[in-house]
Amino acid sequence: MVKITNEIVLKIAKELGFDIIGFTKAEILNDQILLYENWLNNGFHSGMDYLNKNIDKKKDVSKVLPSVKSIISLGVNYYKNEGYADKPDNSGKVSRYAWGKDYHIVIKEMLNKLESQLKEIDNNFESISYVDTGPVLDKVWAVKAGLGWMGKHTNVINRNIGSWFFIANILCNYEFTYSEEINDFCGSCNACIEACPTKAIIVPYLVDSNKCISYHTIENKRVIPDVFKNQFDDWAFGCDICQDVCPWNRKFSKVTNKLEFEAKNKFIKKDEIDQMSESDFNNKFKDSPLKRSKLKGIKRNLSFIIE
Repeated sequence: MVKITNEIVLKIAKELGFDIIGFTKAEILNDQILLYENWLNNGFHSGMDYLNKNIDKKKDVSKVLPSVKSIISLGVNYYKNEGYADKPDNSGKVSRYAWGKDYHIVIKEMLNKLESQLKEIDNNFESISYVDTGPVLDKVWAVKAGLGWMGKHTNVINRNIGSWFFIANILCNYEFTYSEEINDFCGSCNACIEACPTKAIIVPYLVDSNKCISYHTIENKRVIPDVFKNQFDDWAFGCDICQDVCPWNRKFSKVTNKLEFEAKNKFIKKDEIDQMSESDFNNKFKDSPLKRSKLKGIKRNLSFIIE
């Protein structure tokens, strides 16, 4: 039997297209869960009630995978070096992460291949993986695995590629040589806090979803409060302002080579959306993150930002 090593995981993961990989020991997240519960108790999750679920599993991942010893944390760069200067009239902007194919689909396929290959090396390898879903605190494990540090905008920042990357985590029953955590290099910079038009970053490292443009254009299923009128800067799905102004992104972002993340849906045109049926919308955006807001939500968002 061949033992799976850091080097083996790194080699296979890189070949499959993962850009950054780290390893950390599975442990109970006492301090992090206290912060998380405090955030929930203050109502900063707004209408995302699903975030209240599985707190016990988020705290102790052995309740997800009893044999867990380590977490392999992985990042996939999605940055495209395009702006929004070419925005058509009567249209809204889409966050970069949603320009192409749904990252859940793309990365889950990559994870399945990685786990299958590791299982072939050692059939005693046990794992469960998640991409921004499931009862795991993705960003916490990414930070502990050395992928980057938690920025003041609450996105993880990597020194080499900035914060434009998706996070995936594999819980597994193997032990590895563990990565060192990265120091916080935000320093005295408050660019993200100052740039947010709705003041959603209420203090460094704390976002109030009730004020967040991304929340209101993606997760909020109710009416967008009028108090935010003329503050959305033409965002119809998501918002990248806090990442766009980050000096680490401005200096170190690298363009992804993933064809799946090409800019197919950089803008949403109001006239086109207004004429769509549910089936038209579902066909056009069948593999896109825009499906999450549904046709009704996208129509609402465009009506909110376009007079």
